[in-house]
Amino acid sequence: MAKVTYITPSGNEVVVEDAIGNLMEIAREYDVEGIEGACSGCCSCATCHVRVKPEWLDKTGRATEAEQDLIDLESDTDERSRLSCQIEMTDELDGLVV
Repeated sequence: MAKVTYITPSGNEVVVEDAIGNLMEIAREYDVEGIEGACSGCCSCATCHVRVKPEWLDKTGRATEAEQDLIDLESDTDERSRLSCQIEMTDELDGLVV
């Protein structure tokens, strides 16, 4: 199982051991501040926006075109921006920080 660490907008860390599912589902289950997931993971909003730590970008991959279109509509995004509903936890992502 994989571990993921969320850094909230207020700077708190939420660590989830044995993370299963996509990052948005996990964040909602653990009430992670700042991740709403209004569309329930349909990639039709951007309320689950996260920033992937640079050292993890190669493993998570870049945003898809549809995902990037939504990210581009938001303010305060950058090249590390992803929608957490589009990142599925795998053993390869063990230790991921967003």
